[in-house]
Amino acid sequence: MSNHEYDAVIIGAGHNGLTCAAYLAIAGLKVRIVERRKVVGGAAVTEEFCPGFRNSVAAYTVSLLNPQIIADLKLADHGLEIVERRAQNFLPAPDGSYLLTGEGRTQQSVAKLSQRDAATIGEFSRELEAIADVLRQFVLRAPPNLVEGFGIGAISEAFNALGSANILRRLSLEQQRNLLDLFTRSAGEMLDERFENDLVKALFGFDAIVGNYASPYAAGSAYVMLHHAFGEVNGKKGVWGHAIGGMGAITQAMARAARSHGVEIETDAPVREVIVEKDRATGIILDNGATVRAKYVVSNVNPKLLYTRLVPAGALADEFRTRISRWQNGSGTFRMNVALSALPSFTARPGPGDHLTAGIIIAPSLGYMDRAWHDARDFGWSRAPVVEVLIPSTLDDSLSPPGQHVASLFCQHVAPQLPGGKSWDDHRDEVADLMIATVDGYAPGFAGSVIGRQILSPLDLERQFGLLGGDIFHGALTLNQLFSARPMLGYADYRGPLRGLYHCGSGAHPGGGVTGAPGHNAARAVLADHRALFA
Repeated sequence: MSNHEYDAVIIGAGHNGLTCAAYLAIAGLKVRIVERRKVVGGAAVTEEFCPGFRNSVAAYTVSLLNPQIIADLKLADHGLEIVERRAQNFLPAPDGSYLLTGEGRTQQSVAKLSQRDAATIGEFSRELEAIADVLRQFVLRAPPNLVEGFGIGAISEAFNALGSANILRRLSLEQQRNLLDLFTRSAGEMLDERFENDLVKALFGFDAIVGNYASPYAAGSAYVMLHHAFGEVNGKKGVWGHAIGGMGAITQAMARAARSHGVEIETDAPVREVIVEKDRATGIILDNGATVRAKYVVSNVNPKLLYTRLVPAGALADEFRTRISRWQNGSGTFRMNVALSALPSFTARPGPGDHLTAGIIIAPSLGYMDRAWHDARDFGWSRAPVVEVLIPSTLDDSLSPPGQHVASLFCQHVAPQLPGGKSWDDHRDEVADLMIATVDGYAPGFAGSVIGRQILSPLDLERQFGLLGGDIFHGALTLNQLFSARPMLGYADYRGPLRGLYHCGSGAHPGGGVTGAPGHNAARAVLADHRALFA
């Protein structure tokens, strides 16, 4: 098999690699995926972490998965079922007040906290939705790619830029002003201008720091807030949901779709090196020495990982290698899964209820989030951390034994690398205890109900999933790493600096989250080149 020729070999069987492979195979290409881990799915996997308890290990909730990709790959036919949360978000406060959002809930809940905010929140949500509606049209297309000189490529990109401008022209002038604010300003500033209640600000502010190692008052954090407004579930925009069977159900359905079109998937097959011959990527060498030759090599790994560890240094221009080595990573994320003997009961809203199906956000103010970030920068982790609790077993009883439950804890902020030479291996359990104690402060008895736990520090996320610095987005969603600059100006069209090398992971536009969009768009680039080559 070592000399077998494929049309495309894809490095990494995460959701974007599987998406890309499926589209290429549907178009008739012969495709092989190689995956370092023993299972497909990358960070979107479901595993048993405690006897009888299964959960989504890293990625943990559904909204950004693109509906066109779900339809094109017929994922429902391959077993994917997504259900909506019965309530969207629940934010308890230390004083016993709370905010509960969702269809038919948000307005009434906000009004109990602030009549002024109740009169404002609908307009602000519509502003975000109107802008998100327009920007959704950029998700499944390559951004304008800056090229030097004048030729066919420059002309093609000029038309692409014109098409992008035409999309943006659908925004009114005031909406364009708001869009500029969202790309350049902090979420905290924008929210302070519009709202007065801390929980209402925190509702939107949390989206500005999810996977973003920054204060909500950091410039550009407003875009991260907008990025999370792109989602939809079962045709309902702005809704979050759960894949029955956990996030692994998404990637298992994608793998079945890919295999149904002839894609070969090999697991436990780490890549040692990308083969480069005459300035062209022509295949890969696995750790066991086997080679896989292909016309196109497509990478689903972090761009920095690809170019500093897998592509031979001599194959890249010094300028490119220097710049990609500065690619910024780090989500400030500490991820936990816990097995529970019983559901938590929150002081602010005791007992069971739809609020336990929601994203439960423990971050009662923007100031709390800001202090959490500063604490992590100075100390290594937040002593009063931000924690989102999700209890998927309230929607999916396949994940835990009867009467018991599983919870995902998405925790921030922690330093990707601890200061003073400290190792996450020495502090993992200490910080996990803190995270559980933080939840227990809002739901007394929670700590006592924990009967098993799985802990993933930033170092664990890097080791297990190749997420450098624990970065769930394969690169920070900062202005210098977005759109035409993702992963670098001149390479935003999913093509790398070597012929035959492509990017299909979250380090390409439109960025992180379980979207499938980079995989879809990279497949289009490969197919365009394939048709041009064999026309």
